[in-house]
Amino acid sequence: MSYAVISTGGKQHKVAVGDRIRVEKLEAEVGAKITFDQVLALQTDGGLQVGRPVLKGARVVGRVLEQDKAKKVLIFKKKRRKQYRRTRGHRQPYTAVVVEEIQAG
Repeated sequence: MSYAVISTGGKQHKVAVGDRIRVEKLEAEVGAKITFDQVLALQTDGGLQVGRPVLKGARVVGRVLEQDKAKKVLIFKKKRRKQYRRTRGHRQPYTAVVVEEIQAG
């Protein structure tokens, strides 16, 4: 089984061909191809290759499935006996990507 470890949006993702991942919002249309060239590690039949910090020429190609927002996270602050309560909500935008190809370079 071959897989790659990519870095995008300040996070690392372990991906294989056919995987569906949710990454931080990327500026791309739905259906567009997107390339991740920050490949940190690559596992193939030939063994594991680890970049220092990235592998030269290696890239992961995916297709954008959707642009959406995650479920709402509620932030609730309270101070006891002071009649202080605050509620805020936050929905983090994300991009859903399906991995189509892993190129070793």
